[in-house]
Amino acid sequence: MAAFGTSGLRGLVTELGDEVVLGHVIAFLRHLQELNEFQPGMKVFLAGDLRPSTTAILQAAWQGVLDAGGEPHYLGRIPSPALAYAGFRAKVPSLMVTGSHIPFDRNGIKFNRPHTELRKEDEAGILARLPALDRGFFTDSGALRRRAELPPAEDAGQAQYKERYLDYFPGQPLKNWRIGVYQHSGVARDLLPEILEALGAEVLTLGRSEAFVPMDTEALRPEDRALAQQWVREWRLHALLSTDGDADRPMVADERGEWWRGDQLGQVCAALLQADAVVTPVSSNTGLERASCFARTLRTRIGSPYVIAGMEQLLAEGCTRVVGYEANGGFLLASTLHEDGRNLHPLPTRDAILPMLAALLAAARAGTPLSSLLHDLPQRFTSSDRVQEFPTERSRSILARFQEPSAGLAAFNRDFADIGFVAARSDLTDGLRLHSEADEILHLRPSGNAPELRCYVEAGSPERANALLSAAMHKLQSWRQK
Repeated sequence: MAAFGTSGLRGLVTELGDEVVLGHVIAFLRHLQELNEFQPGMKVFLAGDLRPSTTAILQAAWQGVLDAGGEPHYLGRIPSPALAYAGFRAKVPSLMVTGSHIPFDRNGIKFNRPHTELRKEDEAGILARLPALDRGFFTDSGALRRRAELPPAEDAGQAQYKERYLDYFPGQPLKNWRIGVYQHSGVARDLLPEILEALGAEVLTLGRSEAFVPMDTEALRPEDRALAQQWVREWRLHALLSTDGDADRPMVADERGEWWRGDQLGQVCAALLQADAVVTPVSSNTGLERASCFARTLRTRIGSPYVIAGMEQLLAEGCTRVVGYEANGGFLLASTLHEDGRNLHPLPTRDAILPMLAALLAAARAGTPLSSLLHDLPQRFTSSDRVQEFPTERSRSILARFQEPSAGLAAFNRDFADIGFVAARSDLTDGLRLHSEADEILHLRPSGNAPELRCYVEAGSPERANALLSAAMHKLQSWRQK
């Protein structure tokens, strides 16, 4: 059934029927009314990604806003961070219909309060206010008998988002750069080339797809790795960029055709923005602390709501340039940044555009290839993948054996003796994160968005990270067959 995951309401498309969507949207606005953040007659912004199931969910959400007394405004098929930015600037609620990176047969709704993303504690408030709906408005299958047609999209949200970057990064700093944009089915596929061209780059658009492609930045498909190598070589690109479906997770490949890890990209962006405090989940690599260029760092559980809470903590402690990033590459800004009279306003939600531009600009300013930026980072390497269609409860049950205070490590080392990793200590902040005496990390965690068991590894070389991941994934795959 549809349920709140790491970030928003998620479920199979068959579970996100009109009745479910309508009820959750009404409950969301009733919850905000209790918080004095919504009242009847107030605007509510809506947008969506390019999944074929998104239109029907948007129509039901539109009706839900009306039934709650709100004034719905449709901002079109725009990035999740563009919708959030519009809502935060206007101080109104917003909701994005998106399944982000999860498989094609799923979708979801990401809710935003007028000043921030939905908090984990808000989820209980929404569920407590689910209404008893009049069954007469629905067919036996739960579909609305009368559906609202979405009006033409208002373009102010995407335009405001685009200007955010062009105002803060003036001129044409990417002149003489040839950049490919892998468009596939990402909602920023037309916006990203516009921004790059405005910054002076020569842009080639590649791989546009009319079928939706679920792009997981933490588990890239082999064909996407091969395409990056092919396109960079064929078109002599300085970089290749893309995003996941709703453009809150970036993808950057350098001039070698190698896709960067999101936590590497986050470090580069934080450094370019001269952050004094950085928040990131435990799944990001430990190069952050080893870099020693940030006054304060803070680790959290996985998920943007936890990163946002951590950023607010550091702001309260007096830090002034506070940022956050996740291992998936999504970048969050908690502070207003100032440079030569220009302002970059906060956007405390995952964003794909800012970290990609930061990496390009850092290389352009240094006059070096993009890959050279990685050489300046502490040499810690991560890799990740996931076992799909693995029920969450089964994942938790299996991992529980290894989380026992006294016998957990011994049980893990017995079961994983054949993969060349001996655990010396564990971290149970989020899932099971194991550290070895060889300074390597193996992290197992049930996904919060889909029935998947995720695996993250960290080692001192990319070869060792990939080898450890391969061995661990072979072990996890065997659990599926039992």
